[in-house]
Amino acid sequence: MDIDTVRSPAADDSAGRRREQRGWYFYDWACSVYSTSVVTVFLGPYLTTVAEAAADAEGFVHPLGVPVRAGSFFAYAVSLSVVVAVLVMPLVGAAADRTGRKKPLLAAAAYTGAAATAGMFFLDGDRYLLGGLLLVVANAAQSVAMMLYNSYLPQIAPPEERDAVSSRGWAFGYAAGALVLVANLALYTGHDSFGVSEGMAVRICLASAGLWWGAFALIPLRRLRDRRTPAREAALPGFRQLAATVRDMRRHPLTLAFLLAYLVYNDGIQTVISQASVYGSKELGLGQSTLIVAVLLVQVLAVAGALLLGRLARRYGAKRTILGSLGAWTLTLAAGYFLPAGAPGWFFVLAAGIGLVLGGSQALSRSLFSHLVPPGKEAEYFSAYEISDRGLSWLGPLLFGLTYQLTGSYRDAIVSLVGFFVLGFVLLARVPVRRAIADAGNPVPQRI
Repeated sequence: MDIDTVRSPAADDSAGRRREQRGWYFYDWACSVYSTSVVTVFLGPYLTTVAEAAADAEGFVHPLGVPVRAGSFFAYAVSLSVVVAVLVMPLVGAAADRTGRKKPLLAAAAYTGAAATAGMFFLDGDRYLLGGLLLVVANAAQSVAMMLYNSYLPQIAPPEERDAVSSRGWAFGYAAGALVLVANLALYTGHDSFGVSEGMAVRICLASAGLWWGAFALIPLRRLRDRRTPAREAALPGFRQLAATVRDMRRHPLTLAFLLAYLVYNDGIQTVISQASVYGSKELGLGQSTLIVAVLLVQVLAVAGALLLGRLARRYGAKRTILGSLGAWTLTLAAGYFLPAGAPGWFFVLAAGIGLVLGGSQALSRSLFSHLVPPGKEAEYFSAYEISDRGLSWLGPLLFGLTYQLTGSYRDAIVSLVGFFVLGFVLLARVPVRRAIADAGNPVPQRI
């Protein structure tokens, strides 16, 4: 395939740019089902149950001889997956910028993650170590793929379009998640009529997310274009490359300040996403069907929320809109601490609040960061962004798991996450984004 010479998005042919944007949306459509069906709904409670089946009389499993409370195993596995991603993402991001060939790397990461997810079909009995391994591989691959996917945004959309394009991408993802969750709900609640056990129904739902991911990833891989970039130095290994990227960011301290704020508040968001189903099932005593309906509600409202916050950003600016969403996150999560057990109605109210702010806060953060990236370093900088996105998301699950291990209470674990949103709000409020965009060498939009 020919590689095009770099040119600004505004100079691209409009029809070709729109075609790339539509293809780009479909990667969110492909991979968001993994985030929704696997990470948010099924795998946490199911892997916890598998770990509990393998636990000793005191409720501990012993991976590599280390005593771990079975209820914390899933959270720790999520944390380990991020450590693996931290090692790989900077290396892949630098290689993508140096060669200009993002698509082969995106394909490799996407299909590694899809294959690991499909392999979760074989997770049964007491195979908690298999589940942990597949989760680590799938989560790390998803992080690498999302880093490459996000790095296309500055190339396929001019500055004035990025909030809208990013928001549509998130809306596509949440729409796909809702569609597949309807099918999951039908299979899970009617598993007897389909002639399968409850466990088999869960395993089918897990594996089908991998098949969906692999099938629809073909669309962006056909439509997105590689672009030649100026020659760069060879990529460095793992943490050395990350350190080199951070050193380069020190020349753009306001970009680094935004990334720090995002690292903090998004850690809270990612932990809520990955641990909410465990909280609902283990602390509130809600059944799997209730959890599926709640997450389905989140998906449907997140589509509207992403588009709504995108419109608010056009009127009030992305920064103000994100700050407003963080205030809503704080109130919603604090309210979650007081939810009564066995009361699905209140859990649905909480899910509705999360859905309305979830997609928009993530979409606008992505588009705002794209303005802060120096030209020609998109993948490298988005590797650091993705470490903040999936990324030092190891800290939130670790805090959640440790809090539960020390207190035995998922309520204490969930309320421990409020600080991420409060501190993230304070840090973001201090970033002068217009000056940050100009310092990065990019045109400043009229409203940001």
